[in-house]
Amino acid sequence: MARVLKCFLCVGLCLLLIMPQALAQPLEEGTPMTLTAPSAVLMEADTGAVIFEKNAQEQRPVASVTKLMTLLILFEKIDGGEMTLEDQVTVSPNAAGQTGSRALIDAHATYPLGDLLKATIIASGNDSAVALAEYAAGTEENFVQLMNEKAAEMGLSGTHYVNCTGLPAEGQHTCAQDVAAISREIVTKHPGYMTYSSTWLDTLKHPSGRVTDLTNTNRLVRFYADCDGLKTGSTNEAKYCLSATAQRGGMRLIAVVLGVPSSQTRFDEARAMMDYGFATYSRTQVANPGDLIGISLPVKMGARDTVDVALGSGLSMLLRSGQKNQLTFETELPDSLTAPIEAGQEIGKVRLLLDGQVIAVLPAVAAQEVHLPGMLEGFTRMLENWRME
Repeated sequence: MARVLKCFLCVGLCLLLIMPQALAQPLEEGTPMTLTAPSAVLMEADTGAVIFEKNAQEQRPVASVTKLMTLLILFEKIDGGEMTLEDQVTVSPNAAGQTGSRALIDAHATYPLGDLLKATIIASGNDSAVALAEYAAGTEENFVQLMNEKAAEMGLSGTHYVNCTGLPAEGQHTCAQDVAAISREIVTKHPGYMTYSSTWLDTLKHPSGRVTDLTNTNRLVRFYADCDGLKTGSTNEAKYCLSATAQRGGMRLIAVVLGVPSSQTRFDEARAMMDYGFATYSRTQVANPGDLIGISLPVKMGARDTVDVALGSGLSMLLRSGQKNQLTFETELPDSLTAPIEAGQEIGKVRLLLDGQVIAVLPAVAAQEVHLPGMLEGFTRMLENWRME
């Protein structure tokens, strides 16, 4: 018959938010500051925990923030070995003729892939983005199909792409929640992106000898401490949009601001969101696999009488001031175990509770191996157990 033990968790475990479902369950209702942005999200990147949001599922155009998906697919191909930064990309007239923000690349000229990637991330070049899309998939239309397939794979139900640049197009839309998810995928799996997105000023050297100056469209890279990305966007339709990220004190935040009426306001509001997140929350590895929980169980027919109980997995948590003392745990364990027992063998469960509600269930495991005793010792223990029963 199982026993349930409730006690305060002496190691100071706090609110656990490690599941992807955290995206749908913000930690706070409403927003802690006034935001003019129609849609916004503040997310902690490693856990995917949403701290707060505003109209996060509202579908809207996001201009060049669309390029986050373009760049995600390109980095998947680069990191997967399908392409390299040294690949030579010949620019089509279609790519060179794109409107809007441009890197002024030359039709029929050949550029290193890394240079076009730099121009797309830093200067938000529509021409360089299309050149890369055509190189990766043959045509922009084929590449857009990859973008929509990736959105479906990631469960981004509020997103549909028509082009790879974010230029106005009927039927193209996404939402703040999906932009945050794409941003998280980039910063957690493709850190090479930040090599470019953290650069304030650079140049693009053309095969003809021309040089184009590249200035990062994300002003926070220069004017907000620890900001190293991600992407801006603006059109008359989308207004001013931004997905920004910064890492401080071992925690990375992503702030998404969409549909703001002025350019500077998107930076001000993203800054205020991240300031709040860094001031209010912290992320800590508070437990590791193998940590003892202070409980031992009796063992029958074993070479030792008891075995210690340990956690079977680690705990990565987002902490808010004051929550540390609110968390308790309960264990569901058998009254005893019978040898042989392997070290790490699952023997029960540890449930973490915040204000009486279960927020995580972790495996409880045997901390040591307990083998069967030798013949004489085994016979003696069998007699002892028989007398006790």
